[in-house]
Amino acid sequence: MTRKSDSVTIRDVAKYADVSVATVSRFINKNAPVSQEVAERIQQVMLDLSYKPHAAARHLATRRTQTVGLVLYNMHTDFFAPLLSGIETVVSENQYNLLVATYKSPILCQGQSPVGPHNTDGMLVFADSLNEEHLTQLCRSKFPLVLIHRTPPVYLKIPFVTVENKAATRKIINHLIEDHGCRSILFLRGLREQEDSHWREQGYLEALETHGISFDPNLVLDGEFNSEVAYENMKNFLRHNHRKFDAVFSGDDDAAIGVLKALNEAGVRVPEDVALVGFDDSRLSPFLSPPLTTVRAPTEEVGKTAARLLFNLIKEQPAEPVTLLPTEIIIRRSCGCLYEKTIR
Repeated sequence: MTRKSDSVTIRDVAKYADVSVATVSRFINKNAPVSQEVAERIQQVMLDLSYKPHAAARHLATRRTQTVGLVLYNMHTDFFAPLLSGIETVVSENQYNLLVATYKSPILCQGQSPVGPHNTDGMLVFADSLNEEHLTQLCRSKFPLVLIHRTPPVYLKIPFVTVENKAATRKIINHLIEDHGCRSILFLRGLREQEDSHWREQGYLEALETHGISFDPNLVLDGEFNSEVAYENMKNFLRHNHRKFDAVFSGDDDAAIGVLKALNEAGVRVPEDVALVGFDDSRLSPFLSPPLTTVRAPTEEVGKTAARLLFNLIKEQPAEPVTLLPTEIIIRRSCGCLYEKTIR
């Protein structure tokens, strides 16, 4: 019965399994029930004939691509590795493929996006990678969407997954003030248009206000969640600004790496002269010198949760509209503490 796999057709499978072509099609595409006895017979014949269903034909039959999309504005920082790992875990569990596109929203005005209904069954959108107009178009066409680290426009019902930013930032700034006596805390904000950056800045401001510390706009620099940007801006600040500060909240761990380099080059010791804290708890944070005090965000779990919600939508099942995952403070030596501990 064995034949070359490239010459085997669905009709051959039907013939040797003694069923109709429609029954084989139902079994392959899983779009209608088939009895266990018939399913086992078809499966055995497919193995004997080395028959592999043609992907394009399956797509036409099911109108499914077996692919989900992920839109990012870049993949150049350590932050994205655990996020991708979490997404890939769930995508693999569902026997799907993952198609990743990196671009910013203005590009969408110049033509069709490389990821969308034409080549995926649903899409994950990170932060501001797609503009509001494009999100509206996709949502109105009932294309499955889940947002990551971004809330949808108020008139669109799109599930989203993010982490607690404001309360965690308030806690880590409180730690600098209450445990280490810091009163002049320099802040490197993230990307201005991102919600994570906004809420971290709000947490910083609230902590200062709670402790009666006046906000000094001269102690706010752009870090953009980027080590090179943070390094250059911190270096320029140290060179041209003589305003004293006793701590730095870097906005994220990638920026903290740039800050640490600039401080080291200027002969400023961490934590002896200046305390340094970050956000995210990236994989490098425990291995910096000194190890970085930071906020641990469950980035891999964000990816898993977002992907699970997307598959719920693809399968036309309910999806939780809002998921806010908790964060915790990881105390290490960069803030001045001697021992590592966790604050929840």
